[in-house]
Amino acid sequence: MRIHILQHVDFENPGSIVDWTQEKQFPVAYTPFYLGESLPLLGDFDLLVVMGGPMSIFDEETHPWIKDEKLFIKDAISSGKKVLGICLGAQFVADALGAKVFRNTEKEIGWFSLQKPVGTNHPLLDRFPETTFQAFHWHGDTFEIPKGATRLFQSEATKNQAFIFENRVIALQFHWEVKPENVKLLLQHSSSDITPESFVQSPQAMLARMEYFELSRNYLNRILRYLEKQ
Repeated sequence: MRIHILQHVDFENPGSIVDWTQEKQFPVAYTPFYLGESLPLLGDFDLLVVMGGPMSIFDEETHPWIKDEKLFIKDAISSGKKVLGICLGAQFVADALGAKVFRNTEKEIGWFSLQKPVGTNHPLLDRFPETTFQAFHWHGDTFEIPKGATRLFQSEATKNQAFIFENRVIALQFHWEVKPENVKLLLQHSSSDITPESFVQSPQAMLARMEYFELSRNYLNRILRYLEKQ
């Protein structure tokens, strides 16, 4: 499976996604927008991964490439590609599918638990027998669930944390790809986001539980293995 990663800033990299691709020996290519790189051809990849970033999907004036990225993601979905969006990337995917993206009532930064929505059934959720899941968050925006998609996870601060569309397009508002170094990079470059609010942890708390990173890697691998088989 050929993988292409859209990366918006150098400090939000694919983390453990790359570990998984190396274990599988899948070829990986990148479009680093921060370096002015152009988008690939749709025929060049099987799975498109859209990473996070500090900008909004509406910041087209300050980041002109956003307009092209939106069209590209929409075309990738329409052409039957597998797509995984993470945080900002999840918002791009929601927008491409016609759903509203908007400011959440709460910022959510740090480790906060997820739950499966009551009454939701989907084959992907069969891979998650647990009742709660630790996840790392760093977002202020959220999205509605697109028409035809299934909501997968929720948290106390954010009702719509993830969805799946046509069994091959997955959006995750949170960061299961993070390693400790990913969190340290976010703290280095986006520390101004950390304000005293209900769902904002201290930097010390974000790095206090090393076992959460291994759990996240395990959860993400379940998502990636599911996409691999579609």
